[in-house]
Amino acid sequence: MIPPFNSKFLAPTKNFRRFSVLLSIYDSPSISQSQIGRITHLSSSMVNNYIKELQEEGLIKIIGDTNRTLSYHPTRSGKNELMSMLIDYSSEIIQLYGAVKREVAERLNSLHSDGIHTLALFGAAETAEVVYTAIKDTPLTVIVVVDNDPKRQGKAFNGLIVQHPEVLKKIQVDAIVITSFGKQDEIFDYIEQNFEKKINVIKLTNL
Repeated sequence: MIPPFNSKFLAPTKNFRRFSVLLSIYDSPSISQSQIGRITHLSSSMVNNYIKELQEEGLIKIIGDTNRTLSYHPTRSGKNELMSMLIDYSSEIIQLYGAVKREVAERLNSLHSDGIHTLALFGAAETAEVVYTAIKDTPLTVIVVVDNDPKRQGKAFNGLIVQHPEVLKKIQVDAIVITSFGKQDEIFDYIEQNFEKKINVIKLTNL
């Protein structure tokens, strides 16, 4: 299941909504329209309209007479359409990922020009994956990855083991890159308060 679309910048198109409704049905034929609405963030009337549209196009068939017995089943054409939409959706996400990676790599290259060669990444969530991949296209080297979340500590991260931030007191790096977009200021304040020695801390938003 594609996660619910809740973005600040990328407005869902009609194609995405159709895709979400059809995918919800494919994942669970006995799903109710109200459940589809919660998953797709669509009103009941919009869900009903999309289901009627999909039915009229021969992409789904509806079985049952009452709300309690209704079930929705993608036809062969519906399954083919779903696969086509999934490929298109994945392609767009991959292109967006590539553009972000190139932009991050370009900005990180400027660090090397400033004499920075070794890095610690603070934050081991999805953003760190993008940053780490981008770093592979630069002369920079990631020495350690740390995270405040005990659930992430001890887990593998691209050949490294995520460690507690205290390890930064023992490891020498040229700079710490905060790789959590949502907690840039919070992590910066944590480092300022918990580390006596002056550490070069870089926020992604300031690259």
